[in-house]
Amino acid sequence: MTASRPAEPPSEDLSRLADLHGVATSYSPSPDRSVPASATAVTLTLAALGVDASTPGAVRAALAARERELGARLLPPTVVGWGTGPPAALAALPDGTRLRVDTEQGETHTSAERLPPGVHRLTATAPDGRTATAHLIVAPPRLPAATARSHGLLVQLYSLLSRRSWGMGDLGDLAELAGWAGRSFGAGFVQVNPLHAAVPGAPTDPSPYRPSSRRFPDPVHLRIEDVPEYAYVEDRERLRPLLEGAGRLREAVLTEGALIDRDAVWELKREALELLCEVPLGPGRRAAYCDFLAGQGHALEDHATWCALAEVHGSDWHRWPTGLRDPRSPDVARARSGLMDRVDFWTRLAWLTDTQLTAAQRAGREAGMRVGIVHDLAVGVHPGGADAWAQQEYFAAGMSVGAPPDAFNARGQDWGLPPWRPDRLAASGYTPFRELLRALFRYAGALRIDHVMGLFRLWWVPEGRPPTEGTYVRYDAEAMLAVLVLEASRAGALVIGEDLGTVEPGVREKLRERGVLGTSVLWFERDWEGDGRPLPPGGWRSDCLATATTHDLPSTAARLSGEHVELRDSLGLLTRPLAEERAEAAADTGEWLALLNSLGLLDGGTGGTDTSSEEAEIQAVHRFLLRTPARMIGVWLPDGVGDRRPQNLPGTWDQYPNWRLPIADAEGRPVTLEDLAASPRLHALMSVLRDGGA
Repeated sequence: MTASRPAEPPSEDLSRLADLHGVATSYSPSPDRSVPASATAVTLTLAALGVDASTPGAVRAALAARERELGARLLPPTVVGWGTGPPAALAALPDGTRLRVDTEQGETHTSAERLPPGVHRLTATAPDGRTATAHLIVAPPRLPAATARSHGLLVQLYSLLSRRSWGMGDLGDLAELAGWAGRSFGAGFVQVNPLHAAVPGAPTDPSPYRPSSRRFPDPVHLRIEDVPEYAYVEDRERLRPLLEGAGRLREAVLTEGALIDRDAVWELKREALELLCEVPLGPGRRAAYCDFLAGQGHALEDHATWCALAEVHGSDWHRWPTGLRDPRSPDVARARSGLMDRVDFWTRLAWLTDTQLTAAQRAGREAGMRVGIVHDLAVGVHPGGADAWAQQEYFAAGMSVGAPPDAFNARGQDWGLPPWRPDRLAASGYTPFRELLRALFRYAGALRIDHVMGLFRLWWVPEGRPPTEGTYVRYDAEAMLAVLVLEASRAGALVIGEDLGTVEPGVREKLRERGVLGTSVLWFERDWEGDGRPLPPGGWRSDCLATATTHDLPSTAARLSGEHVELRDSLGLLTRPLAEERAEAAADTGEWLALLNSLGLLDGGTGGTDTSSEEAEIQAVHRFLLRTPARMIGVWLPDGVGDRRPQNLPGTWDQYPNWRLPIADAEGRPVTLEDLAASPRLHALMSVLRDGGA
């Protein structure tokens, strides 16, 4: 048997070429270790950026061309200013260069100082006659800080069934939850999973983190009865079997142990929405719909066209007839005309969902919430979905986003999401990113950005290669952050970055400088630079959302009891003997409980409690979070009723029902929204937050 040869490292010329295009030639899985990327990975990544590096001669030619281009360039395609002085990029211009700035507000300036926030057009004319134009993004120096500390709930919306929802939680349930939590417990926010449009077709991928579109929401979340046209459906007999079917789906989940069946829910809702869309809109509703169409423009038309074409040709556009794979082709224009009724149906659904999302945010704010609904932005989109089709020029063909090998996953990860091309983003003035954020901030009081490190760099994996044969590609983080700060400031919204796991040095500092909050989870907060013990509350950062757990981690009850280890063992996921895993988990939990006890938190400082030991420990965990300086404190809603099951178990696919479980109590019985509102256990936990830990 012949031993495999190590991957060939990049040559000096290839390394220089890669560096000039933001492609890394090595990565560091730990601070004391550097691993070179293979020449193949670098070459394929450059090819995805339109750079031929297939031979030594091609590398030399591409390197010379890139150096000539950069040497002759007056301006980069996008320039960033932070409203505190002239953009740094202008310092490299020759003396005597004349500037002209045409602002998005319609003004003209001859200086790049004291400009209003926005995305402007910058023209520079050098003394030798050379002229260059660029997008100029001017953003406030940082996001406004939260006016006061707030606490709130974290929930996967589909898991929050009420007695009115159709087999999975919906936007009516979200509005009810926000109104109740705001008024009853002074909650400042409710954070939900991504509500992006899913790729249609059974079986649908249940993960909310691999959507068809991040720009538009999924109509499966609609509360049908809250659509105004519902009241005016004349043929009620056609609605009756749909309502009965919805009731059966709901009862199957709540009383019969069935999993949430998104596809079945959508089939019923789609039929109901077909009926509702037959009802003519009143004049006011029609005007509002037309305003929405005008505001969303070509992006909505593309999204609805993809949905209509997917009904005919399937949900992977790569398999469509050749003429339909280009959204700007004459074939697509003809197909859109022939499917105009279906295109209108899908645009109508986008509007209806947008209105209910806005209503949920309004319900939270009217209930006294300082923030309201915190929406979640997934890191990417499905390669066969609507965004990947409509925005093909911005995605790197033949590439997928993932993660390199590390101490937790020696094989690395491939998430199956095509990455944006940084060069095309810059050339467009970051138009796709700006439009995406603007759409989400229409109804978000805050935005959580999954894997926020992706604003700085992403691990690209060439198609057909294992994740170990990928490499990092760098993005212009200054520009990405400027767009984020600009759009969030315009919306008056907060931004929370999910910065868990391996984070490149300097990233958290740059995010904090711009006012982006981080994410701190109790079990991970240890003194890693010292003795490794649990970090006392005074050692926590203030600019974060602090929680006990997340959707990807064990519930607090499961972690306290050690049941999360038993679950992983039952699924064959442990890499060490069960006894060893149990002992480590018990020691970890024991250290935290000892700290809670030493701080007098296990009995709330009252000398006793009438709750069970587990409930007292969960309350103590949240009293601890209140002792930290964190600006936002989040309660995982299932923790309020002792739920044992994680919503998602990383590393599993069909071995575990990821993304399909309703919220349940300690015995595994599903709990409705109405049950939650009446739960003494949840009331006791939320009272801890409301009363500031007293």
